[in-house]
Amino acid sequence: MSLYDDWQHLINDQTQDTVEAFWNEYSHAEMKLYAYLLSHKGEKMEGKIGDLCKEFDVRPAIFEGFLDGIQESVKEDAKLGDIKGFDEDTEVSIDPDLEKLYLNMLKADAKHLYSLKEWEGALDEEKRAEITKEYKKSKIYHAPKKIGRNDPCWCGSGKKYKNCHMKQDQEEARKAQENA
Repeated sequence: MSLYDDWQHLINDQTQDTVEAFWNEYSHAEMKLYAYLLSHKGEKMEGKIGDLCKEFDVRPAIFEGFLDGIQESVKEDAKLGDIKGFDEDTEVSIDPDLEKLYLNMLKADAKHLYSLKEWEGALDEEKRAEITKEYKKSKIYHAPKKIGRNDPCWCGSGKKYKNCHMKQDQEEARKAQENA
């Protein structure tokens, strides 16, 4: 069985009695591993998975979960490959793209990770603020464009809006306005 299978069993087999301890263990390990990467900016985390697990005092299945999480944030020339076949003898080289990593932590709403103090030495405050601003702008809701009378109807009938649902929509809008 691969470490990925172990990770999937670990994450999916939690019960109400075990889930809190599992997430505490995982979050602690993840914070330790990311703190190391951030405090060793420009260096790769390299070695056999089993050796890295011993070095960081992390269970192999938990380390696999870390790899699963970071794989979208490594530099293009340092992709991890198919992590689903990894075992403790697999050699890895983790070289994070710090801007992608910060953005992905924001997307995951992982405050415990994007607020690590080690970010201060890894990515300057101005860059982190810029990434945060761009991320927040991407989350802004944009109302759909108002449908024109000669546009295809929203219902998919193939008719022009004016010949299909326009009158009904106008009547519903008028009633809603009267009731407001």
